[in-house]
Amino acid sequence: MITYQNIYSGIVTVIAVTMLFSCQGNLNQVRALDQQADSPQTIGEEMFLKYTDSGRVVATLKSPKMLDFTNLEFPYREFPEGVKVEFFDEDNNKNTVTANYAIIYDGPGLIDLQGDVVLVTSDSTKLEADQLFWDQSLAWVFTDKANTIRFANGARNDGQGFDSDLNFSNFRSRTNVGIQVIEEKNK
Repeated sequence: MITYQNIYSGIVTVIAVTMLFSCQGNLNQVRALDQQADSPQTIGEEMFLKYTDSGRVVATLKSPKMLDFTNLEFPYREFPEGVKVEFFDEDNNKNTVTANYAIIYDGPGLIDLQGDVVLVTSDSTKLEADQLFWDQSLAWVFTDKANTIRFANGARNDGQGFDSDLNFSNFRSRTNVGIQVIEEKNK
């Protein structure tokens, strides 16, 4: 025998199930409304990442905090509390770069390092700058800011702007003062 209580509980059950299924389809839309347009999709803390190629570590990245904005139309990742990156070549020689702030733009493959930027190559060449841009696709570094480069042979360059390959073998300085070491060859 069907009672009003059975009919009532059946109707309530059907309405509840319908509401649950209709809400599930809109869950992503509700989440998008909740998230501000300029907020990161992910926040990472105490980051330590290893990049490998065919099982060999090619780079490590350490940072206290990373904000991931790769959900935006112009995707990027920001390191507001600084970054330390170590790069290893095929012979396991290490190059290190540190900065107080960094931002990686995914599309153009450009990295912007700012604040007490220090790059030390495996041959002890040391670059200090206020800001340094690194074009990953061209393996090229450049800046228009003040910088100091101390080369392994004792040469020193204080300048305002330069661009170079990552090994500093193709180096162009815009304005500079420095000490150059020139070796004489006996004939």
